[in-house]
Amino acid sequence: MSNSDITIKQVCVIGAGVMGSGIAAQIANAGIAVSLLDIIPEGASNRNIIAENAIQTLLKARPAPLMHKRYAKNIKVGNLEDNLDEIAQADWIIEVVTERIEIKLELYKKIDAARKKGSIVSSNTSTLPLFELTKGMPKTFCEDFLITHFFNPPRYMRLIEVIQGPQTRHNITSTLEEFCDIKLGKSIVECNDTPGFIANRIGIYWLQTGLQEAIRFGLTVEEADAIGGRPMGIPKTGVFGLMDLVGIDLMPHVLKSMLEYLPADDAYHQQEEIPELINTMIADGYTGRKGKGGFYRLNKSTGKKIKESIDLITGDYAISDKAKLASLNPAISKDLQKLLCFDDKGGHFAWAVLSKVLCYSASLVGQVSDSIYAIDQAMKLGYNWKYGPFELVDKLGVDWFVKKLEQDDLDIPPILTAAKGRNLFTSTDQQKQYLCLSGEYKDIPQAAGILLLSHIKSSQKPLFKNASASLWDISDGVICLEFHSKMNALDPAIFSAIDSAINIVEKDYKALVLYNEGSNYSVGANIGLILFAANIAAWQQIEQQIQLGQQTFKRMKYAPFPVVGAPFGMALGGGCESLLHCDAIQAHAETYMGLVEAGVGLIPAWGGIKEMTSRWLSNPNWAKGPMPAISKVFETISTATVSTSAAEAKDYLFLKPDDGISMNRDRLLFDAKEKALSLIKGYSPPEGPEFNLAGETARSAFNLAVDSFVQSGKATSYDAVIADQLAMVISGDHADTQQALTEDEMLGLEIKGFMNLIKKNKTLARVEHMLETGKPLRN
Repeated sequence: MSNSDITIKQVCVIGAGVMGSGIAAQIANAGIAVSLLDIIPEGASNRNIIAENAIQTLLKARPAPLMHKRYAKNIKVGNLEDNLDEIAQADWIIEVVTERIEIKLELYKKIDAARKKGSIVSSNTSTLPLFELTKGMPKTFCEDFLITHFFNPPRYMRLIEVIQGPQTRHNITSTLEEFCDIKLGKSIVECNDTPGFIANRIGIYWLQTGLQEAIRFGLTVEEADAIGGRPMGIPKTGVFGLMDLVGIDLMPHVLKSMLEYLPADDAYHQQEEIPELINTMIADGYTGRKGKGGFYRLNKSTGKKIKESIDLITGDYAISDKAKLASLNPAISKDLQKLLCFDDKGGHFAWAVLSKVLCYSASLVGQVSDSIYAIDQAMKLGYNWKYGPFELVDKLGVDWFVKKLEQDDLDIPPILTAAKGRNLFTSTDQQKQYLCLSGEYKDIPQAAGILLLSHIKSSQKPLFKNASASLWDISDGVICLEFHSKMNALDPAIFSAIDSAINIVEKDYKALVLYNEGSNYSVGANIGLILFAANIAAWQQIEQQIQLGQQTFKRMKYAPFPVVGAPFGMALGGGCESLLHCDAIQAHAETYMGLVEAGVGLIPAWGGIKEMTSRWLSNPNWAKGPMPAISKVFETISTATVSTSAAEAKDYLFLKPDDGISMNRDRLLFDAKEKALSLIKGYSPPEGPEFNLAGETARSAFNLAVDSFVQSGKATSYDAVIADQLAMVISGDHADTQQALTEDEMLGLEIKGFMNLIKKNKTLARVEHMLETGKPLRN
């Protein structure tokens, strides 16, 4: 813990634009009281109109800045004339106003006059250096001032760049970093006070380089984005898709600001020319997604949405077409060395861009930061690169990369010279290290409360492993079950691993955690296996696989030790069902849970309906009698409802009220392990539920409701077929309403409904369409 003399309990954000309101929303998501202030527009009758409108925008925006609409209550609106007391009460004041130094300095005088002693003040500036922001300010202000550069959108982008000045008190920096880490879920990268800091310094250089090189080599925007995206571990938006996303009109302004402060010998000055095409696009309103379009646009003139892209030479738009370069052949593009050496314009473009960007990044070591790890983190978290620039060099091979630079007579940055014959990153006994300019390795810092499976895996062998899952000892008597099938889809190998985990924990350990470090916890069952079996009419095999999943999850539920699920990202279908059978869940705040089987023409059958029905029937806050509870279950599953956050998952009882939520993804495994350890003492498995259901009356009521949706065009006739099988299970089929059903009887109904649907052609069409397109079919 920090040793600061201040605890952050109340925050004030000044500036209610997109960024300021987004920062306020993330603070509200953490349950912290936050004031949002802005100026009073000239002649406005409502003096708080700007901040009030910002809240309304937050509530409507998609993707949502707020994790739950109720969190808006944590935000108090005001203005900079009537509500200076909000500044006086705040422990942390964040300035998020326009990037004009004179406006910021004038505001700082007002803040300093109103704030309490020792409160923290920070700027969200992305380009202005700290030494300019503190010019003429008193020492007491400078001691409490620093830069906290959030990335947009603040809820979803994990990076905060922190820049402190020579007078900034160390304890306020540590207090703020701890708060942003634990409460806001952010990853902190400390930067030196240089123009653009780290991520934008490299990121804008990369975008400008990609733009210029694409024009030089005569690539289309599709070709440039296909080459400069996934093959390099960069999001598929590539250069042009990203510029459309952030706004093409921002590029000249940011570039101008950077060049103003950068020395004349910086490589930026070689890339400073803005192509005339960009100026024309901006003048014509083609500023990207926020404008009429950008490098890509949707042409709706024919009544249909037709994707078009711009010709980088003529400026004309044409129907967007997939790139067909020989260098994009998977045999080439999936091997980065081969791609960079391939003799076509795609290969030449790839080398021209990557050599410049990697060399520029390497030349900044000692300027923007002394740590290559910090530089990599900034690019991975700020620009969503899969690999940082130095990880990419290691991936290519340091010596290979240096040799190719030498062949092109390019300068070799000092850090690459220091790395000769070695990697830039190494590891020893769960401790990862990075190379310094001195040629020595330094430990990568890791805060208390962070436990990464990747570090554990680098120093031990699994207790069990098959093609889809592995078991790892994460110490203190706890085992971690890791899924690693494609998209972490559940299959028989994962069920085998769960069985092995139960056996191993029963014999030698104390608890089990379900967790992995993929892109998502699990997207559900491997429906490709189900479709294959259905196409050859292997109905018995399909039923056996459903029974296997039910039996495995049931065994896990009643194991003689605690089981904790630790989801993040998507936890859908069978992935959600695995979590419903855990004793407790510690979820990352960005967890999107749901039973989505209706989208592929099926119903949950690995105990998901049974568990959701049990949760709603036993919910003390719900109305008495079965109908209100099972109606909620029917609505949630039939509409394939997915929570938009872990907080919202509690509304649907995908998460129980006492399940935990971790804001920081890197803390999730540690927090889940702690939850598991807290359950060990006096643990006993849960008692089996009984189900008092409403029988045929409920099924008829549900079908009547669905029929009305079909008649109004809000559902298809086949949606009604699927809903009827769901209603059959939830109502208890022809059950005697005076006699409770057992857990096994509910599982039997799930199998019955599932098998009734899997044999229908329209279900198979939905499954096939999902596998081919990733989107549901409304047949």
